[in-house]
Amino acid sequence: MASAAEQLASNLNFSTFAKAEDLKKRLWFTLAALLVYRLGTHIPLPGLNPEAYAQAFRGQAGGILGLFNMFAGGAVERMAIFALGIMPYISASIIVQLMTSVVPSLEALKKEGEQGRKIINQYTRYGTVLLGTLQAYGIAVGLESGSGLVLDPGWFFRISTVVTLLGGTMFLMWLGEQITARGIGNGISLIIFAGIAAGLPTALAGTLELGRTGALSTALILTVIVVAIGVITLIVFVERAQRRLLIQYPKRQVGNRMFQGDTSHLPLKLNTSGVIPAIFASSLLLLPATAAGFASNSELPNWATTIISALGHGQPAFMVLYGLLIAFFAFFYTAIVFNPKDTADNLKKHGGFILGIRPGERTAEYIDYVLTRITVVGAVYLVFVCILPEMLVARTGVPLALGGTSLLIVVSVTLDTVAQIQGHLVAQQYEGLIKKSKLRGGKRGR
Repeated sequence: MASAAEQLASNLNFSTFAKAEDLKKRLWFTLAALLVYRLGTHIPLPGLNPEAYAQAFRGQAGGILGLFNMFAGGAVERMAIFALGIMPYISASIIVQLMTSVVPSLEALKKEGEQGRKIINQYTRYGTVLLGTLQAYGIAVGLESGSGLVLDPGWFFRISTVVTLLGGTMFLMWLGEQITARGIGNGISLIIFAGIAAGLPTALAGTLELGRTGALSTALILTVIVVAIGVITLIVFVERAQRRLLIQYPKRQVGNRMFQGDTSHLPLKLNTSGVIPAIFASSLLLLPATAAGFASNSELPNWATTIISALGHGQPAFMVLYGLLIAFFAFFYTAIVFNPKDTADNLKKHGGFILGIRPGERTAEYIDYVLTRITVVGAVYLVFVCILPEMLVARTGVPLALGGTSLLIVVSVTLDTVAQIQGHLVAQQYEGLIKKSKLRGGKRGR
């Protein structure tokens, strides 16, 4: 079956795509949904002074607001109705995932299959509403505390801001679910991808303009481009890399016939934690700078000013802490999303075993041993990809269009979307082969 699928995948061409009507409908729906999202990032929040806010944002762009602005596709910079973006949903999803590992009732729901997954998804939505409400209210209060940012401060502005921003987040959550069901790819990931990619042309144009004016040398820009291509190649290689454990199933007897035992593989991704460690590490390191931005320098003690300066972009302390936090969260999040004991129990339940390893506890220990070793490689890879852009900025001063975190997201989402498109095309060819075989069978019957 695997060889047949590979043969079909190798035969995919433009004519196959042209005949895939369902795939084209899904692609058009995905593009239309992302267009709606991009339009929403340009609709401003009512009651703000745009000029005063733009000036205030420029002073905070280097903090956590800049990170949120990247994920929100520039909506924070414009304080649009989608300024919260999809981040409350992602945060709620991560919190629920963490709770399923420590709360027995949620862990039991996780093991109930589709019905349990629906209940957990509902809890995630409730968490999104709660987090979105708190964040929106915090934004409203923060805007009112700024000088001249809000035209008419008061409870009406706070309530309208909470309703508008929370409504934007819930709409994006619904839009992401619609893309997943009726479009191509993971809807939430594509929304984040669209937000990051939207800022790419402007950033590239700015870099080229610096080269034209002589602020950056042509050789330096070409070097950065070559390095970026190399990093993208590395990301593609590692994100597709797997450590496959051979699973053997025993022989089985049906009636008087003895069937040979099947074999399969347990795939363990080299980077099981994905891009989550980089997001967590960036958020934690940018919190001090963001908090300090809301206070004047005279209000800060000397030790706080020293710490904030040491944790600035390009500083050695920032890079060391950034790398350590990424490595820590890589192991932490991998332990949350992958449970070797549950995997070993499922293999034992279905009669599967790893050659040379006793089923049960010994299998769980072996899987944990292999997973720990490949997570070391995955953590080193994440640290390298995320630290390299910081080093380039510190050494050369080149304003990079994509940082390590955003580059990981863009490449990973692209790979996943292309894989799903290929899957639809393979399914289309399978359906065509089945129809042809039925027609031949019908003609022979006649």
